[in-house]
Amino acid sequence: MVAIRLSCSVNNYHWGKQGLNSKAAQFAATSNVTIDETKTYSELWMGTHPTGPSLVFGTETPLSAIVDENPRDALGEDIAKKFNNQLPFLFKVLSIDRALSIQAHPDKALAQKLHTERPNVYKDPNHKPEMSIALTDFVAMSGFRPLEQIAAFLENFPEFKALVTESADGFSAAAKSGDDTEKRKWLKALFGELMGADENEVKRQLDALLERIGTEVGDLLDVSPESLVRRVSAEYPGDVGVFCVFMLNVLKLAPGDAFFMGPNDPHAYVFGDCVECMATSDNVVRAGLTPKMRDVPVLVDMLTYDYGTPDAKLLKPVNFKGAAGHSVIYDPPIDEFSVVRTLLDAGQSETVSGLAGPQILLVVEGRGTLVDEDENHMLIPGAVYFVAPNSPITIFAKNSNLVIYTAMCLP
Repeated sequence: MVAIRLSCSVNNYHWGKQGLNSKAAQFAATSNVTIDETKTYSELWMGTHPTGPSLVFGTETPLSAIVDENPRDALGEDIAKKFNNQLPFLFKVLSIDRALSIQAHPDKALAQKLHTERPNVYKDPNHKPEMSIALTDFVAMSGFRPLEQIAAFLENFPEFKALVTESADGFSAAAKSGDDTEKRKWLKALFGELMGADENEVKRQLDALLERIGTEVGDLLDVSPESLVRRVSAEYPGDVGVFCVFMLNVLKLAPGDAFFMGPNDPHAYVFGDCVECMATSDNVVRAGLTPKMRDVPVLVDMLTYDYGTPDAKLLKPVNFKGAAGHSVIYDPPIDEFSVVRTLLDAGQSETVSGLAGPQILLVVEGRGTLVDEDENHMLIPGAVYFVAPNSPITIFAKNSNLVIYTAMCLP
């Protein structure tokens, strides 16, 4: 077992991009999935999670069966032992046309508790740290803004302040002169009051805000508070999650920019395409901007209430020492995964040494060839390969630039 081509499942959540405007759909079409231009395509899943299992290309054999048959060969001895013979990461492509829910993912202890208490809702006993890398211009919200910014919004947007009358003054005072414990206490109080606000009052204040700032949606990449309020309220009329624009950092990413979301970290994607890697889990706690179940008490209680500038969320890549010079690695502070980006000009090649853990490789752009010890494999946009541990490979770019993202777990 060296490199195995995969076909990967794609889903159709309401927030996805339509038809072949979606990167997820474009890449799924490479695996002979027929794309319906009237449907939305939201996520391409690459991995072993049972919600969206990958198959060996051209067969009905799931990748999970190969892992289960010989986990030491498929994962490497150290990874198999550490992660109970399971592939520890899930790799995705997301294509977003409408904002995703205001959400966070529980840490391991809370994930186990929620799964035990409500297994029909929280289906995994595992945590779900995530990293996203933009494939196109990308907008997201992640983590709480600097508190002085939130305090300024309370003064400049009276409709926001009207929903948090019990905590607004205490929060503003703490933001100005409180210590860190006091600041986190009042940030939690403010967020909790906002997310628990009466639905009719939320609608009334949002209508008043839109009456004041207008409703016309402009440039999709305009991340000013007013523009985001107009856009998100058009997608989710009357939803309290619209007011999270005033509380959460807004990130505007160019292709190749990345950010990391640890456990209990609030976030929401707004627009664009990205690759996303996470621990193998499907646990999500939601509280706004969604037709799905909202669990406001759990979300409010679970967050760490870290706050600061958006730069703190960004993750810069560094040179990847496991390759020959054309690759960088995004390496978040967790054990389950890292992601490598390989960029080759036409005619260039990259050799990746035999890494001691499993890899899933996705071709994002260009054409070329992957050569392992057994054969040559075709690389086209959307092609996905599982690469077994201790398997040196060489990647050749043909007559165009080649862009590849590879998720991996290394001992």
